[in-house]
Amino acid sequence: MSQEIEIEFKNLLTYEEFLQLIDAFEVRKSDFIEQTNYYFDTEDFQLKNHKSALRIRFKKDTYTLTLKQQFEEHILETHQTIDKDIFPNMLNGIPLPHGEVTEVLRKLKIDNDEIKFLGELTTNRVELPYQEGLLVLDENHYLGKIDYELEYESADYKKGQQIFLKLLKSKNIPERETKSKIHRFFAEKASLK
Repeated sequence: MSQEIEIEFKNLLTYEEFLQLIDAFEVRKSDFIEQTNYYFDTEDFQLKNHKSALRIRFKKDTYTLTLKQQFEEHILETHQTIDKDIFPNMLNGIPLPHGEVTEVLRKLKIDNDEIKFLGELTTNRVELPYQEGLLVLDENHYLGKIDYELEYESADYKKGQQIFLKLLKSKNIPERETKSKIHRFFAEKASLK
């Protein structure tokens, strides 16, 4: 089974702060890579109620199905590659293909047949090595909205947190409570109803 613990720190940015970081790290427009997240849940949000999220990410001609679950202060991710021929059917209500993700869903007692496509978010992303971790700058487009985000991925929670907070302070960027992309997507979707 393809699983990993994700240790990451994130902070929403203003457009000006985003540009400041692009300049500080000498990022060129050509450094950004586009990826799209397609979000899934049941009509009654059973995954959300399990503090979980399900997405298919399209990046560099590859479709990866990922189930994210809360694991202490971290996220446990279960990954499964999806065949590009199956993907369009999944957007139209065909159940998820059997594999690592559906096995975890079965253990959570979530019926695969009830999983539905609920929307998408496209990100222009640049990833930069930074102090033993990975620094990520994201420009996210969803439901007519654009937001900007800084992420830092680390192998060690305490060390990663210190590095991230020190970076924010050095760039005069206030620490902001930042929900996950899928949380922001669904919050925006709910506000549009």
